[in-house]
Amino acid sequence: MDQPVILCGLGRVGRRVLEYLRTARVPVVVVDNRCLADDALLAGVRLVRGDCRQREVLEEAGVAQARGVLILTSDDLVNISTTLTVRHLHPDVRVVVRVFNQVLIPRLGKAVANVFALSTSALTAPLLALTALTGDTLGTFALDDGRRQVADLVVSEKSAIVGQTIAETAARHRTLVLAHLQAGGKDRFLLDVDAAARVAAGDHLIVCGEPRDLEPLLEQVENEILPHVRWAGWLRRTARIAGRTLGEVDLAVKICTGLLFGVVLVSTLVYYWGVNKSLPDALYRTVSVMATGADMHEGELHGWQKVFVSILRITGAALIASFTAIVTNFLLRARLGGALEIRRIPDSGHVVVCGLGNVGFRVVEELLRAGERVVVIERARDGRFMPTARRLGVAIIVGDAAVLEVLRQANATTARAVVASTDSELVNLEIALLARELNPRQRVVLRLSDVHLAQTLREAANIRLALSIPALAAPAFVAALFGDRVQSLFLVGGRQLAIVELVVQPDDPYLAGQSVRTLAIDYGLMPVNLVAADRSLRPEVLHDCLRVGDRLTVVVALPDLERLLRREPVPAEWTVEVTACPEAAQPALAQLVRERARCGGGADARLPQDLPACLGVQLTRGQAEDLLFHLRQRGAAGQLRRLEAPAPA
Repeated sequence: MDQPVILCGLGRVGRRVLEYLRTARVPVVVVDNRCLADDALLAGVRLVRGDCRQREVLEEAGVAQARGVLILTSDDLVNISTTLTVRHLHPDVRVVVRVFNQVLIPRLGKAVANVFALSTSALTAPLLALTALTGDTLGTFALDDGRRQVADLVVSEKSAIVGQTIAETAARHRTLVLAHLQAGGKDRFLLDVDAAARVAAGDHLIVCGEPRDLEPLLEQVENEILPHVRWAGWLRRTARIAGRTLGEVDLAVKICTGLLFGVVLVSTLVYYWGVNKSLPDALYRTVSVMATGADMHEGELHGWQKVFVSILRITGAALIASFTAIVTNFLLRARLGGALEIRRIPDSGHVVVCGLGNVGFRVVEELLRAGERVVVIERARDGRFMPTARRLGVAIIVGDAAVLEVLRQANATTARAVVASTDSELVNLEIALLARELNPRQRVVLRLSDVHLAQTLREAANIRLALSIPALAAPAFVAALFGDRVQSLFLVGGRQLAIVELVVQPDDPYLAGQSVRTLAIDYGLMPVNLVAADRSLRPEVLHDCLRVGDRLTVVVALPDLERLLRREPVPAEWTVEVTACPEAAQPALAQLVRERARCGGGADARLPQDLPACLGVQLTRGQAEDLLFHLRQRGAAGQLRRLEAPAPA
């Protein structure tokens, strides 16, 4: 890949995307107006300083020769303006743009050709939801028969799969093992995974399957949080909670309360200085005049004092009546609203989502789509997603999730999981610590923006599911760069693995008529799913041959994906040597030879007697392995042999 990729914007998402591109050894040119040339992340990467919206800057970055352009700033207007400029300079280049406005995403792709607009909230919500349900998620992708999940299983000493073989674990839980990262051995990926290897404590298994099948496999016991972290920042948290609580009170209640206390204060001072009363007597006399029908002691008053007390009696009556009506109305609404929501909160087994912003609402949608019961805690009474969430049947508690009693009200102790998805990282951390205080084994999914903070919390504070939004979204942006058929991308053991859907075209000799096993071995693919042209599922993926219109979903490393997309020829330097063929297997072997169109009719009859004999020459490794598999299926024995002088591809 000689053509570079232009990356516009080196914020948190951009920096993570750059790490993925560098790992994949993709040449990158960065365009940013804030990044410094001596940034450690830019080692070996060309930097063009300037505004990515300017034509001269993009031309200096080499947009005319670029393979693709990633536009990842945090401003929608800048991103859209840059997209239009890039499209004007290079009408055919692939553009992947980050967009916050959900309305613009489907329309932007239709209005401008070859532009793929992605939202971080839409990309990360399925991952957060699946993590809440199963405990871990590296990636997710959709198939015709449902969603599939890729997860990293860390094998503990108490795990039930310790001592089992990879094949036993995969069969029992109906999963594919994509990688086996051994604690004290060699890492194996995709088809190189040894099915007979036994699982040991400390191993990592990268597994792929349906969420309901992965959930029991991923159940792990989490340790308690560090005790010195639990009450960190108590004073600051208490002050913040008090401020937010006051902020929730209606404006009318605040104004009326302020006026009432203001009049009481002024009247007390007037009695103190003007009527020569002590402060306690002055306050008592003020309250008596305003709130009761007590004697106004006109014999003690003279001139202006009588006028003042008369006005105070009238003002007090009006203020007390207004204050009572407004506060009673506020308390009734709050009480009734809370009571109605409390009755709908499940006792256990639900998911508590804290924060109903863009990310939180999408997490709720994903959980409801999975058939889960959801309780939302949102402190903004007039949040824009509140009416929609209520129409979806979600119980909503209006309150601050950083308050222990609010979490108790949501039954967070017995919930299946707690998702802290507010817009504040500090509040999310507080929620996570409080939820773990209520239940030390509670599964808490913590949304963060800072990649390093998320990693630190996982390692130092034992918050295993602290997830960074940039880290979750970055693979999808990189995947979109490689084509429409790349559904997901994730990093495992230093390797970039992609989920790709391959569609067999009539004019594609590399796929049409090829066996799946041949393709898998020659290009290092792990088949996941095969759908025929008539939309029927074909379960025996490896044993099938590809036909026009078939859709094959595979897991593949990025370098092998590049070879496949370029249709890079595979060396044909193998042959299959038949070493034994019982008499009962001879007809089946002859049929196999005819099917493979390798020998004539006369050779078919003599082949079993003239052993050892070569069955096919100038085969790729995949073709030879596939032929050997079918040979053994028919009762014959054979082996692979590499030709002494490799034949040209």
